[in-house]
Amino acid sequence: MAQKVFFSVSMSLDGFIAPESLGDLMGQQWRELQQWVFPQRFFRENLKLGEGGEEGRDNDILRETFERTGASVMGKRMFDAGERMWPEEAPFHTPVFVVTHTRRDPWARPGGTTFHFVNDGIESALDQAREAAGDRDVRIAGGGATILEYLNAGLVDEFSIALSPVLFGSGIRLFEGVDASRVALEPVRSESSPRVTHLTYAVQPR
Repeated sequence: MAQKVFFSVSMSLDGFIAPESLGDLMGQQWRELQQWVFPQRFFRENLKLGEGGEEGRDNDILRETFERTGASVMGKRMFDAGERMWPEEAPFHTPVFVVTHTRRDPWARPGGTTFHFVNDGIESALDQAREAAGDRDVRIAGGGATILEYLNAGLVDEFSIALSPVLFGSGIRLFEGVDASRVALEPVRSESSPRVTHLTYAVQPR
């Protein structure tokens, strides 16, 4: 199958994927949003949190998302937050291309993750990620503004939302500012688990 560009995020029922302030990441609201992820065996294995964990469809989806990803793209805001919170062995284990205005040499981490800092726009970052990914897919890892840029530019083929049974009230909305005149969606699948509902859509030009 042809290489795809995709994103996969958890979202609250009222449409938010993160708190507004980086200082609130890992806070109560964010933990509730991600509550379906933390108990999963694959998540625990990937972050070396110890043995055990749940198995089932949620766990399978986390593993499948990881295995299909040959490279990731993210924005500077997500990188800045992750640089403080990720373990030394960052959880990507593939090349990651950070869209930024900051010039910086590549940053190699144990376990196969190398962060490359791209200063000439989202298309350049995606081109480099495509080449690095080989026959696997490219994931637009976040944050919300970066996902939206790629979506509005017509560069996303597919996305998945893990719809979490929580309300945020405020924060970063996934689709705030989307160019709805250019984006059409086709449902691919819907899967429910006791913790979350997984929705997958193909993206087509309108």
